[in-house]
Amino acid sequence: MALKIRLARAGSKKRPYYHVVIADVRSPRDGRFIEQVGSWNPTLPKDGERVKLNNERIQHWLDHGAQPTDRVLRFLDQAGIVKREARNNPKKAEPGQKAQERVAAQKKAEEDAAAKKAADEAAAAEAANAPAAEETSEEAAS
Repeated sequence: MALKIRLARAGSKKRPYYHVVIADVRSPRDGRFIEQVGSWNPTLPKDGERVKLNNERIQHWLDHGAQPTDRVLRFLDQAGIVKREARNNPKKAEPGQKAQERVAAQKKAEEDAAAKKAADEAAAAEAANAPAAEETSEEAAS
């Protein structure tokens, strides 16, 4: 039987309260469990007693092969029962594919506008220089 140490939600609507339970992986989140080994009240302030754990029973179940979920593993790491490896996701801060496409399209439009403006300025400068050149050639001819 595969066991998990996980959270089971209790409490009323918009007032969450969780029990830390040992359960079979096939049972539903708030359904059948083997043993309750702690609780978590996320509405309490962080400096208060938000998490209560029965360290002895948790260690017993860990020795019998129970695997904690990520959230419970954080609690166990804070309690010093199990070490949780730090995670690194460098792509987390990157925008999604659609946002990247929008940024690329916007940059291309800005580059096109800048190129068009430069071409217009060059044409205007060329037009300004051309009549002056014509006048000097007419003056030289007369």
